[in-house]
Amino acid sequence: MEDGTIGGASEMAGQGVFVNTYTHSLDSKKRLTIPSDWRELVGVPRGLFVLPGVNDKCLCVYPAREMTRRLEKLRNLSIADEKGRQFARTLASRADLVPWDTQGRIRIKDELLQYADLVNQVVLVGTFDGFELWSPDRWKEQTGSLDQPKLGEAARYVGF
Repeated sequence: MEDGTIGGASEMAGQGVFVNTYTHSLDSKKRLTIPSDWRELVGVPRGLFVLPGVNDKCLCVYPAREMTRRLEKLRNLSIADEKGRQFARTLASRADLVPWDTQGRIRIKDELLQYADLVNQVVLVGTFDGFELWSPDRWKEQTGSLDQPKLGEAARYVGF
């Protein structure tokens, strides 16, 4: 007999869906442990792309398969597309590709840690296709400003 569930956790895990929120500390060498359930979602290769947030002072983290999908539009840019090329150049020069060690830790370059004000504690926030890294104070500001009408507007915007 079927249990009636649709899209269970194991089915979603196969699609690489990053959900939940975690708070971890940077260790003395400024390494951050990625939650084990998220490491399983990354697959092979086991590196993560870390980019500065475009609209927020956070870091955006994507597995290689998601980054490949996102880069497809950039690959198709005309060499004459000045605005597109400037964006690609700026983002790529600030991005980093980081592997994790046997304990699931990554070392993000200092420039990116400073950009997002990540010093000791880091809030890891799932965004379905990747995750974000926030300072606890900035995360509180971000979630404190999200009220029910704004959430409804956002859901309509993305067609949810």
